[in-house]
Amino acid sequence: MTSNMRPLNSKKGEVPSHGRENCGVSDQAFHGKCQSCDGVGKPSYPRANGVSLKESGTCSFSCDHANALLVDGPKGSPARPGHIDSAVCAQHGCLHAKNESCMPCNDLQQESDREQAGDTLDDLFFFNDEEDDDIDWEPSARLAENRWFCLNCTMPNLDEVKHCLNCHELKGSEVAAGYDVFKTHIARAALLSADTASVLVSTAIGFDERMLLHSEMEIKPNPHPERPNRLRAIAASLAAAGIFPSKCALVPPREITKEELVMVHTSDHVESVEQTKNMLYSYFTSDTYANGHSACAAKLAAGLCADLASSIVSGRVRNGFALVRPPGHHAGVKQAMGFCLHNNAAVAALAAQKAGAKKVLIVDWDVHHGNGTQEIFEGNKSVLYISLHRHEDGSFYPGTGASDEVGVLDGKGFSVNIPWSCGGVGDNDYIFAFQHVVLPIATEFAPDITIISAGFDAARGDPLGCCDVTPAGYSQMTSMLTACSEGKLLVILEGGYNLRSISSSATEVVKVLLGDGPSYGTDAAAPSREGMQTVLQVLDIQQKYWPVLVPIFASLQAQQGPTSSKYVNAENKLKRRMLTGGPGPVWWKWGSKRLLYEVLFEGRRPRKSSAKGK
Repeated sequence: MTSNMRPLNSKKGEVPSHGRENCGVSDQAFHGKCQSCDGVGKPSYPRANGVSLKESGTCSFSCDHANALLVDGPKGSPARPGHIDSAVCAQHGCLHAKNESCMPCNDLQQESDREQAGDTLDDLFFFNDEEDDDIDWEPSARLAENRWFCLNCTMPNLDEVKHCLNCHELKGSEVAAGYDVFKTHIARAALLSADTASVLVSTAIGFDERMLLHSEMEIKPNPHPERPNRLRAIAASLAAAGIFPSKCALVPPREITKEELVMVHTSDHVESVEQTKNMLYSYFTSDTYANGHSACAAKLAAGLCADLASSIVSGRVRNGFALVRPPGHHAGVKQAMGFCLHNNAAVAALAAQKAGAKKVLIVDWDVHHGNGTQEIFEGNKSVLYISLHRHEDGSFYPGTGASDEVGVLDGKGFSVNIPWSCGGVGDNDYIFAFQHVVLPIATEFAPDITIISAGFDAARGDPLGCCDVTPAGYSQMTSMLTACSEGKLLVILEGGYNLRSISSSATEVVKVLLGDGPSYGTDAAAPSREGMQTVLQVLDIQQKYWPVLVPIFASLQAQQGPTSSKYVNAENKLKRRMLTGGPGPVWWKWGSKRLLYEVLFEGRRPRKSSAKGK
């Protein structure tokens, strides 16, 4: 999950940039590390009550009103008919609604915002002719049309290509087609209720179809990575594996109350999300969208997580999996960002404490740092937050999560960040970090419940994370965490945008919840040199707060011996060249449209350019 918001600990103008100072390639709908410029970041728009004025506001123009067809994403399927009566003012380009509000489309303002923000996906993939520094760039008209977007990972491909260059999925392949099987089982699933209070349920699933209505309504050529099919693909995989409904109970859905939300967020933030139900569509940031159903979806997601946590602490359920969206770990005390509206993990943690848990452990293995969760609990020593994420000295979204961010006041030492220094991190690095950092601290903390912010965007083949964790790796990490709180474990879906990766990974995780063993053993993992350096850095900082780490740090340091930082840096650069030279989206490997054109259409080797950012 991600957003265009600058890092919370940076000053204005210090945003990790993707497409400005570095390479000229930006990404309005996607996020992640630019493989050509090592930067990230996206434009932001003027805001009121947390909602972007790009898509909401008040207009002084008057137009006749007419019914409009609401379109859901690029497929053009109709959304809830009659939800909002609207019309487009042909003269002024403003979208009006019944409540006399509109979504201003001031051309001059949008042009100003776009220029300040740098190029967008459309500029890169559809070759708008507004780039000044590529004077010799003259693509033919056909380049803007012959594109298809992979239904599995959303990445664009040339029309002549039959398999996605990022995930190798066949053109037109529908990964979530098996959802209908899952859907037919919902009515037959056992519901967790007061009648089952005397019977211990092994694993409960939190899901409601209304969360599928949260989607980007603005029609764009490229699909948004955080899309309803993420839930459909996982649900289809659970049904195909025979897990649902035969082996799991279903949690009755409910919307979280405002009183529960204001324990986590400010009332202004809660109200700003609630206001979106009166809008056709709106944006909190350039890539954090909402439509008329989003407020309900976000409240359902938070309500399911809260009820699962309460049920686990009370003993009615052994563990649970929250199949929810929108995700939550970037949502902070007073802001929505990174595709996230309400912080589901934070809501679940407080619900667990209300149910009787004194100490809560949150392990966040999403590839992006959960800046919102850390902010909410950074001064709270009853909630231990441990995050493993790509960081790269703050250049990877959201820029927070350095190893020296340990919490504040009474919460010092209760924020543990394991920031990877590069992409391509795989199973061995994650398991090594678990063995030497996560588990020793978690065991010392002795939580009453463990909550996993389970983003699967560090999975192999994810277009945004560009890491290499396998389903077996996620299975192993889940198994290792079951012992931390006597099996009381709640897994909450966060990010993950390759449908096959997230569905297979989530299925392996649920199998562990049901009692199956991990996909491979617990032998000592051999980390990469970069992984070792990150773990040593974290141990050096956290041993001040967790004495159990002192002998671990000393032992690893003795094994390493003196290390040449110059050699390590050279090896990092070599590994990055290997990563960007292998399978993956070529538009992330080079930052120039001209280079992309030469390589893909003319078969020439990329030429060096003296243009800024190339």
